[in-house]
Amino acid sequence: MTTILETERLILRLQQVADIDALIDLWSDPEVTRFMGGPRERDWLQTVLEETAQAPDADRYDLWPLIEKISGKVIGDCGLLEKEVEGKAEIELNYIFAVSAWGKGYATEISKAIIQYAFDELGLERLIALIEPENAASERVARKVGMRFDRELERPGGAIRKMYVIESRKQ
Repeated sequence: MTTILETERLILRLQQVADIDALIDLWSDPEVTRFMGGPRERDWLQTVLEETAQAPDADRYDLWPLIEKISGKVIGDCGLLEKEVEGKAEIELNYIFAVSAWGKGYATEISKAIIQYAFDELGLERLIALIEPENAASERVARKVGMRFDRELERPGGAIRKMYVIESRKQ
């Protein structure tokens, strides 16, 4: 088990074959994915997650399984993703949680840890979050972890997102 980072209640680690079923359930749940483009197709997820499990550290930026320490269960998929935003390369803080993990402060806890990891370990100077305008919970998390609203923008395909930004104090 290759741990990326650990908090008081959570472990973020590289994906394993044993995580695939939980991640498929997570990404195919309409309620969980409603602000992230909707549920993904299970067969497609199976293929993609099996490929990732074969080389879990192939990409510098990725989403990683989030384990709740007390239960040992996969409760989310969190991390950093490369995005092009209005012609500029950005790194996005991203997370998704099972309904059973909602309302426990896990999004704030892991987001703070990922931001610190991104700045201190990866040497990044800026992170963004692209948030669906109706996703008030994610906006609250962004503000709690020190991100500031930058602007609304249109993504490819026409989706409107609110962009939040945090920059390293080391700049």
